[in-house]
Amino acid sequence: MGNVVSVSVSSSFEPVLSRFFDCTIRRAKHVRDLKDNLKALDAELRQLIQTRNDVTRRVRVDEQNQMKRMDRVQGWLQEVQEAEAQVDKLLQLKSQQTDKLCLGGYCSKNCKSSYEYGKQVAEKLKDVANLRHEGAAFQQVAERVPDDDADEIPLESTILGLESTFDKVWKCLVGEEVGIIGIYGTGGVGKTTLLKQINNKFCNELQSFDVVIWVVVSRIGLKDEFWKKRSLQKKAGDIFKILSSKKFVLLLDDIWSWINLTESKSVSKVVFTTRSFVVCGSMKADKHFKVEFLSDEEAWKLFEENLQSEVLDHPDIPQLAKVVAKECGGLPLALLTVSRAMSCKNTPQEWRYAANLLRNSASQFAGMGTEVYPLLKFSYDSLPSDKIRSCLLYCCLYPEDFLISKQQLIDCWIGEGFLDESNRSEVYDEGYYIIGILVHACLLEEEKDYFVKLHDVIRDMLLWIANDIEKEKENYLIGKWVGVRKISLIGNVILVLSQTPRCHDLETLFLNINALSVVCDNFFDFMPSLKVLDLSLSRGLFKLPVGVSKLVSLQYLNLSRTPIRELPVELKALTNLKCLSLENTNWLQTIPRQLISNLQSLRTLRMNKCVDSVLFDGGGEVLVEECDCLEYLNVLSITLGSYNALQRLLSSVKLQSCTQSLFLNGFHESTSFNIPALATLKHLCQLEIREWDGSDMVKVGDVQKIREPSSFYSLHNITLSNCNCLRDLTWIAFIPNLKFLSIDKCEAMTEIINVEKLGEVPEMMSDLIPFQKLQFLWLILATNLKSIFGKALPFPHLKEIYVRSCPKLMKLPLDANSAKEHKIVIKGDEEWWKNLQWEDEATLNAFLPFFKYEWYAILSIFVSKIVDY
Repeated sequence: MGNVVSVSVSSSFEPVLSRFFDCTIRRAKHVRDLKDNLKALDAELRQLIQTRNDVTRRVRVDEQNQMKRMDRVQGWLQEVQEAEAQVDKLLQLKSQQTDKLCLGGYCSKNCKSSYEYGKQVAEKLKDVANLRHEGAAFQQVAERVPDDDADEIPLESTILGLESTFDKVWKCLVGEEVGIIGIYGTGGVGKTTLLKQINNKFCNELQSFDVVIWVVVSRIGLKDEFWKKRSLQKKAGDIFKILSSKKFVLLLDDIWSWINLTESKSVSKVVFTTRSFVVCGSMKADKHFKVEFLSDEEAWKLFEENLQSEVLDHPDIPQLAKVVAKECGGLPLALLTVSRAMSCKNTPQEWRYAANLLRNSASQFAGMGTEVYPLLKFSYDSLPSDKIRSCLLYCCLYPEDFLISKQQLIDCWIGEGFLDESNRSEVYDEGYYIIGILVHACLLEEEKDYFVKLHDVIRDMLLWIANDIEKEKENYLIGKWVGVRKISLIGNVILVLSQTPRCHDLETLFLNINALSVVCDNFFDFMPSLKVLDLSLSRGLFKLPVGVSKLVSLQYLNLSRTPIRELPVELKALTNLKCLSLENTNWLQTIPRQLISNLQSLRTLRMNKCVDSVLFDGGGEVLVEECDCLEYLNVLSITLGSYNALQRLLSSVKLQSCTQSLFLNGFHESTSFNIPALATLKHLCQLEIREWDGSDMVKVGDVQKIREPSSFYSLHNITLSNCNCLRDLTWIAFIPNLKFLSIDKCEAMTEIINVEKLGEVPEMMSDLIPFQKLQFLWLILATNLKSIFGKALPFPHLKEIYVRSCPKLMKLPLDANSAKEHKIVIKGDEEWWKNLQWEDEATLNAFLPFFKYEWYAILSIFVSKIVDY
């Protein structure tokens, strides 16, 4: 029995005893190795601190190069910091714990305490060693990523009036499928402010973009010394690699020429500002927006914001301040400059002086000559050539807000010798090309296709340049005689020129738009260098002095719209004359025979609505013969009064090539003439027919002649007046580039385009949409007119419809789609408007905001008719 029990007890006790000895040995090891582990922990900690210092130094270098430390590196540094604190705490207990050891360190006076301490030391030693190895293994401690999505840019002040443009650009950025957006306008108009506002809005509303870049390469993490030494091509590659994987917005301010932007596969946007519309084209902008000058109301608000409130408390100053603000022409830079200068001026005398100074000598006003004009002058200096700069500078001879005829301006440039006449057929094309450059550079403003004008501030800047004696020898003065080369007295109340000025260097003299009635015979005696003389719209000038023959250098003479009765035969002496304008000289009775044919240098002869009793004998046949003798004639505007005279014109190859404007007045004796006969006039731009007694101007079988590609391609202006036998003008549908159509006193006309007649030539109807280029449609005293066209048309370029005394015209060819692209202004009688019928309510609502009943519109047309006749 006893043996059995003994064996049983021995078997059950053996595992317990084994575990006891294992636990005791392990615990004894923590106690036995404590001193060695403490020494190793101290050494391992020092190595970890060295590793941490190395990693921290690398992080700082990378961060200085616009890089961002990695999250795992940041986590490791925090763990090292915690481990260092824990080790320090353990080492502080070192002496206390080692004093408890006995029997050579193999045992302890307090086994439990020594064991627990020894265990912590051993575990921390392992942790510190692992941290050191992990830190030493870091190959990269920071990444090249943007430090911020967008940096806010300080703005001195916002500009009222930019809201509309801002909203349009922002809509393109966040909503529309638009990649490149161009913002253009004159220097100082607020483009940079607008771009800053866009940037700052992204600071709060980044939308779906990863980064916004304001032309700073460091924004995408490329700034180290290694990158600076790379070639331009390799830099471009680096930028492309980074941006190709991101959605970004690139903001480029004030660019002057094309920049190559390689397309990224990501959905990204580019917004740039420029002073030239040409840059918008070369950059292939999907959308472009012009920043316009501020309206008077917007300008005043901006001006007022920069004045101290107590200045405006004076009862007399607010009105004067508005005058001063208006002199800044709505240019924000000028408004800010002047308002700062006037912010503390608190007497009416100071404000009156400022207004007069800005009006007469703006460059002398504080800041204008040092801040405003130099900025604007960058655009002038950046023009492609001295020739183009001279052409622009010439425009400052015209008064503020003056509508300058493009045609007359080019004529003057030719007279001045600015344009190259080696290729006579291209000289006018060059003139229009230069005008286009100046308009696209925002230095000229285009008005209704036919005119340009200078903004007031741009004009003042040009005068500042022209009168800078240190830089410009070609003096321009407005209103003085002595020591200058160009004089403009446009629009002055000059009645008599009775003295004989001595102006040996004078090259240009503008005396137009005056009440001038007398010019003494000796007035021109001492002007041997005069090239350009403009006497147009001199309302009292019935006689031209014979002394004009002394102007041996004269190349341009404009007598248009004067009541002159007779041209002196002495004009034959003007052998260098290149341009003669006699348009609308309706009182002219005598042009001596062979006067025109003797002016052998003539390139341009404008005689539209000029009907004298000598050369016009026979309806103008003699005049045509004399014009045909002019070897260098390149541009002809002429009035003819008979079918025979027209046939004589059409039989001359020379006159076919140079006739640009044709006025047919009273073909009473012939009904055989029709419009296709004019198809040989390849450069015909303007056609006016008055008092037509024939029936149809085009027969059905002749339509093909009109639609030939080379026929009537240049014709853009058609006027018909007192053509009482015409019932329609269906042939107008085939004039491809018609821009202006005026129908006046055509009482038999019932419709402009007859759809049934178009159906008679079905082979020509497949792609026909009338009025694709039409901009202005004037309908006056067409008392039986019922229809313009039988259905609604898109009118992609139409700007204005003017209707007066057309009571039966109850419907316009418009629908809601006609107003989608742009607004079409409709002018007419209020009662007529109320009775108009519309396609639907949507069409009425689309055009209602753009109807104008303007008595002065009627008056302006009436006045223009008086001036013409």
